[in-house]
Amino acid sequence: MAMDVWRGLLIPLLGTSLGAACVFVMKGGLNRLVQLALTGFAAGVMTAASIWSLIIPATEQCGAMGRLAFLPAAAGFWAGILFLLLLDRTIPHLHVGADQSEGPRSPLSRTMMLVLAVTLHNLPEGMAVGVVFAGYLQGKAGITAAGALALSLGIAIQNFPEGAIISMPLRAEGESRGRAFLYGVLSGVIEPAGALATIWLSALVTPLLPYFLSFAAGAMIYVVVEELIPETAAGTHSDLGTVMFSLGFTAMMALDVALG
Repeated sequence: MAMDVWRGLLIPLLGTSLGAACVFVMKGGLNRLVQLALTGFAAGVMTAASIWSLIIPATEQCGAMGRLAFLPAAAGFWAGILFLLLLDRTIPHLHVGADQSEGPRSPLSRTMMLVLAVTLHNLPEGMAVGVVFAGYLQGKAGITAAGALALSLGIAIQNFPEGAIISMPLRAEGESRGRAFLYGVLSGVIEPAGALATIWLSALVTPLLPYFLSFAAGAMIYVVVEELIPETAAGTHSDLGTVMFSLGFTAMMALDVALG
C-alpha cells in the first residue's frame, strides 16, 4: 500500500493521541463550555465530511444511472444508519457526562464503557477514511490523493478534542494520567483498523464502492444526530454549540473543496 495511504490512515489516530495527551498538561476536567464547543465543532466536521467526501462522490460514481443515481447512495446511507443503530443497541457503553449507560446491562467498569462509547463514535470515521482511500486507490468516483488527505486531516482535527474529552474525565474520576492517556489512544485505534478493513472489503467488491461511501456517511450522521447534537443542545448556552457546529462544517467543507 502506498506510503501516502498509510499516512492518511494514521493521521486521525495522531489527532486522537494528541488530544488525549492534554491530560499531561491540564488539571481537572474540561470546562463545560469548552466541551460543548468541541462537541459542536466535531459534529460540524462529520456532517460536512459525510456530504462532500462521501455522499457526493457516491452519487457522481453512479452518474450513468441518470435520475436514479441517488439510489445506491440512499441504500448505503440507510445501511450505515441501521448498522450503527444495531451496535448502539447491542454494545454496552456510557457517554461522557451521562449517568445512565446504554445498551444491554454489563458488568464492565464505568471507564471501559466510556471507552466503548467513544470507540463506537470513532468506528464510522475510520470507515469513512478507509473507503475514500479505497476510492483513490481504485481511481473511482473522482477521488484524488489530496481529497482523501483532506478527509483525514478533517477527521484528525475533530479527533483532537475527542481525545481530550475521553482522557480528561477519566483523570477527573481517579485514573492516573498514564492510564487516562492510554484509554484515550485506545479509543482511536479502531479508526485505522476500521479503515484497513474497509479498504480490503472495497477492493474485493469494487462495484459496491458507492454503497460503501454512503454507508460510512450514514454511520457518521447517526453518531451526529443521536449523540453529538443532543449534547450541544443540552443545558444553557446551546447557541455556542450551534456556532461551533457551523465553524466545523465550514472548516471541513473548505478543506475538501480546496484540496479535493
